[in-house]
Amino acid sequence: MFARDIGIDLGTANVLIHVKGRGIVLNEPSVVAIDKNTNKVLAVGEEARRMVGRTPGNIIAIRPLKDGVIADFDVTEAMLKHFIDKLNVKGFLSKPRILICCPTNVTSVEQKAIKEAAEKSGGKKVYLEEEPKVAAIGAGMDIFQPSGNMVVDIGGGTTDVAVLSMGDIVTSSSIKMAGDKFDNEILQYIKKEYKLLIGERTAEDIKTSIATVFPGLRNESMDIRGRDMVSGLPRTITVHSEEIEQALKEPVDVIVHAAKSVLERTPPELSADIIDRGVILTGGGALLHGIDMLLAEELKVPVLIAENPMDCVAVGTGIMLDNIDKLPRRKLS
Repeated sequence: MFARDIGIDLGTANVLIHVKGRGIVLNEPSVVAIDKNTNKVLAVGEEARRMVGRTPGNIIAIRPLKDGVIADFDVTEAMLKHFIDKLNVKGFLSKPRILICCPTNVTSVEQKAIKEAAEKSGGKKVYLEEEPKVAAIGAGMDIFQPSGNMVVDIGGGTTDVAVLSMGDIVTSSSIKMAGDKFDNEILQYIKKEYKLLIGERTAEDIKTSIATVFPGLRNESMDIRGRDMVSGLPRTITVHSEEIEQALKEPVDVIVHAAKSVLERTPPELSADIIDRGVILTGGGALLHGIDMLLAEELKVPVLIAENPMDCVAVGTGIMLDNIDKLPRRKLS
């Protein structure tokens, strides 16, 4: 029994794992629940996510990745080890090769941390690849031709914008503005406007259910419950789509600005290709209502959402695993 190669989309919000020959076999939240007194891992993934904001004092639910990089090394290692063991991909005497994705601007120290965590969790050889490149491949773009392709990958912790040609990144930008920041902006808005405290889960529900970032595109409302900051008692309020559009205006503008700056630095020949082919949106943030229309209006080029934006990076790792022997080892000193 030989070990199977695996590709990991190590996301701030979710971890997706692609096993060679089996496809995407795991998609779970990047959350670990730990007992503070004993440092024992109690739950990982979906089970731990259900505990966020609902645990007694001695149990903490940690998200070990922040802004696309490892914030807590030991917990990340425990999480990866748990997922890899669960998949049963190790051979009798061999270990799997692992391909992991990271944002474009991670430092060499952060790269080393990601690589080390993967090795300690049971990988033989570890390859690192830049996220937007893998996302573009997973979205079905042929980035190995001498023509321009642009991808905007909006994840949980980072948004990566890149123009690709000849199989590599020509210009790129990575900003720490993505899904988590959207949730936080909604949370702060409710706190300021209604003097109501809500949790991260509620903020995320608002984002997926009624939020929009394009004015006038959606007109829905939702009842939410939280704790009144004045009386300290539970209270229910109704929020509307247009309010959330205002709350998300600033963070979304940052993403638009990053996309514009990448286009401004792109060689003119490749810019012409992008007008023909359009921009592809990947990552969970691509599902934010109206973001494609807003980017299309601001960038003056067609913007398309990838077929399964959440899975693009994981699918891309699968395609790259098939060609793993041809991958450059340049990243790994």
